[in-house]
Amino acid sequence: MDLIDQLKTGNKRAAAKLITMVENKLPGYEEVLKEVHKLSGGAYVVGITGPPGSGKSTLTDKLVKNLRKSGKNIAIIAVDPTSPFTGGSILGDRIRMNDLNLDPGVFIRSMGSRGHLGGLSEATRAAVKILDVMGSEVIFVETVGVGQSEVEIVRNADTTLMVLVPGLGDDIQAIKAGIMEIGDIFVINKADIDGSNRTKREVEMNLDLSHHERRPRVVMAVAIDNKGIDEVVEAIHEHRDFLVSSGKYHQNRAVTAKDEILEIIQVQTLKNVLDNPRVREQLEELTQQVASRTMDPYTAGKHIMDNIQS
Repeated sequence: MDLIDQLKTGNKRAAAKLITMVENKLPGYEEVLKEVHKLSGGAYVVGITGPPGSGKSTLTDKLVKNLRKSGKNIAIIAVDPTSPFTGGSILGDRIRMNDLNLDPGVFIRSMGSRGHLGGLSEATRAAVKILDVMGSEVIFVETVGVGQSEVEIVRNADTTLMVLVPGLGDDIQAIKAGIMEIGDIFVINKADIDGSNRTKREVEMNLDLSHHERRPRVVMAVAIDNKGIDEVVEAIHEHRDFLVSSGKYHQNRAVTAKDEILEIIQVQTLKNVLDNPRVREQLEELTQQVASRTMDPYTAGKHIMDNIQS
């Protein structure tokens, strides 16, 4: 029985091996991606993002335990910053969810962002599909919560939770960064500390000024004490019902598919540049010209593209 067949029976070890194969681009990984794509599409993907220290991992832990009460099979992909020395993930969110590792209905995988723009590992989409085929009904993708990751998670999740905390100015920073447009649900975590009501009001005021087809729900929670978790789960169900009834569920997945195709084109184009000795040599020459200001990068880029296409 090959790994894909084992995966379809819910084999966690097969899932882990396949994710590693894709992450490291080992021989045969593209065939794996082709196969799992055809078999996937049934899992519901929930993105959890927000500033560092907002309690994303604790919230994820409590949400998973809540959903497990109804017997759902759950997977968690925790996208960590990548160690510049080893290339591996350095936060190790699995440590914080140690007791979940003992639950046979939960699969947890930490993945290093590996410097990928946006903080999401290039293999994250593939991991979602692999875990979908394994039988996971809900897949949580927790991002690093820095830079562009808040934006990129939208392209990979059906429902996005934006986690904020009072007292650190994160609400104001979120508004400045334009991520008020990103969240489908806003969770004000650590709501037992001063300033939580003010944070909630500011978020709601800004949501009132934003252009949303459906105004995102704002939920107060103290995840570490399991407070507000039922409300967050309820908000996730409400958002899913809205997506399905409005037809946006399939529309959004079509947008995700288009993004995936374009990303593959970008990666393949870059690979064609770097794998071609003649083009690589020209790249080095043009680099020197751009650095010395005898040529602009746009003209250099066009030269490279013309060379690839000729």
